Amino acid sequence: MGTDNDSDRTEPVLVTRDGHVTVLTLNRPDRRNAINRAMRKAIKRELWKADADEDIRVVVVTGAGTAFSAGVDLPEALAGPPPRTEGTTPTQVLRAIGKPVIAAVNGPCYTGAFELAVNCSFIIASEQAVFADTHASIGLLNGWGGSALLPRIVGLAAATQIILSGDPIDSATALRIGLANEVVPHAELMERTLEVAKSIAGGHPVAVQRMLRLLKEGAGASVAHALGLEAEAAASFRSDGKDISSRFSTRPAKQS
Repeated sequence: MGTDNDSDRTEPVLVTRDGHVTVLTLNRPDRRNAINRAMRKAIKRELWKADADEDIRVVVVTGAGTAFSAGVDLPEALAGPPPRTEGTTPTQVLRAIGKPVIAAVNGPCYTGAFELAVNCSFIIASEQAVFADTHASIGLLNGWGGSALLPRIVGLAAATQIILSGDPIDSATALRIGLANEVVPHAELMERTLEVAKSIAGGHPVAVQRMLRLLKEGAGASVAHALGLEAEAAASFRSDGKDISSRFSTRPAKQS
């Protein structure tokens, strides 16, 4: 796995490739990867680039050093124009792109970064991961989709407690309530995340993207409407028959 520019470690987001998977690493470890303007711009740019690149099928987002991210860089935000004046947010881009995005949460994941993670397709967490949404605690409101999406992930009651209390959630609790899909030993986080990413990337790329779109659209719809969307998509989708045959023929035979 190589970086686009291995010699430059000052970039706010490092980009690495591993086959059909691209990894975006939030890269301000001395500030616990606090999300400043430069990082927000880089996240959006790299997500759009990944979405436009047909060779990239899955994106992974993680943090450099010991933290995923402490959230928005508050000193910078308080000293200048608020992030909402920048137009499209990173989380709006996450929701707009057609590629699956996995959050590999390697440590503390707070506030704006917490919202970033819940906007990803799903979360795989290290045992050292800690989650918290401290917006209400410090006198702010969610602006990156947290209050809309979190209840759909963990349920209304759990989301209410998380958002209103600001209390930290350890990795075991995150797994229990469904915030994280998996929790793995810290040293195995990227290995496991890339394993899952490559499994997804090994699927039919068009079918994966169409299914992802259905999941996103159906999550906010009634069951009846979601079923209608699925039926409509299935009726209009045609895969390459030869491709399907080759995929089945290369599967290992089941052991009796």
